[in-house]
Amino acid sequence: MTRQPTSNDFINRLEENVRRVIQGKSDIVRLTVIALIGRGHMLLEDIPGVGKTTLAQVLARSIGVDFRRIQFTSDMLPADIIGVSVYNRNSGTFDFRPGPIFAGILLADEINRTTPKTQSALLEAMNEAQVTVDNNTYSLPQPFMVIATQNPLEFHGTFPLPESQLDRFMISATMGYPSSESELQILREMRYSVSVDGIKPVISAREVVALQEKADTVRIEEDLFKYILDIVKITRSSDRLALGASPRAGLALKQAAKAAAVCGGRDYVTPDDIKSLAVPVLAHRTIPAGDSAGPGGRINTARQTLRDLLDEVPVPI
Repeated sequence: MTRQPTSNDFINRLEENVRRVIQGKSDIVRLTVIALIGRGHMLLEDIPGVGKTTLAQVLARSIGVDFRRIQFTSDMLPADIIGVSVYNRNSGTFDFRPGPIFAGILLADEINRTTPKTQSALLEAMNEAQVTVDNNTYSLPQPFMVIATQNPLEFHGTFPLPESQLDRFMISATMGYPSSESELQILREMRYSVSVDGIKPVISAREVVALQEKADTVRIEEDLFKYILDIVKITRSSDRLALGASPRAGLALKQAAKAAAVCGGRDYVTPDDIKSLAVPVLAHRTIPAGDSAGPGGRINTARQTLRDLLDEVPVPI
């Protein structure tokens, strides 16, 4: 009898395929997969050239969905992302022409280089997987995930994301430089311009949706709900943070932990699932007290503060 593949088989297959190109970054690959399975979105902050775009491309190819990349600029309009209604002379009606947001994986490159009006065009799509144009609502393909990038070192001509937009991202992370061993392997094996043409789908979009639905059914015990609440509450009471985590942040942490359980081949959440994800889920949703740094410096400071605060929260046994 042929063994039916388990959810863990699908996850391992996906992660191994992505790691073929994204070398030495297993932690980032796992976080990206968790965001995907948790129906979340991801914010990547780092300097150019460390593989942010390639990560999004490889993920899209690995699950067999359409990939679109939007290079955000200051003159971009919401219609450039969502789409526009065009008058059809033959029918005498307006026909909707979908924008690049109608993709399985959308790379919002340098999202902080466009205006708040255009940034806000993503809010409905990220929150409800749909867009509304001229009072008509259009559903986005499933799965749908936004991977946004921003360079934390450049501030000229940028528009920092407001808290309402940051709160839509389930996870924030930084790629960082590869290890010396991984970079040596990159130098040996890869061209200057990385090609992902050889990457083939290893799981289908339907199987990804099934994994997302499985995450919805993962069990979480009452003491772990209280653990999440304790983590959220300490961010609000600490004098090291000017803005603590919102109730939506707690929901995001719960959903990310459930997705992590699926990635670990379990149908229940553990305290480690929650603790390991608290920083990537909450850092971009909090503001350090007395913070005057830009977005990148702010989130890095928040990450360190959250690591310290997590040590003060008792872990359920």
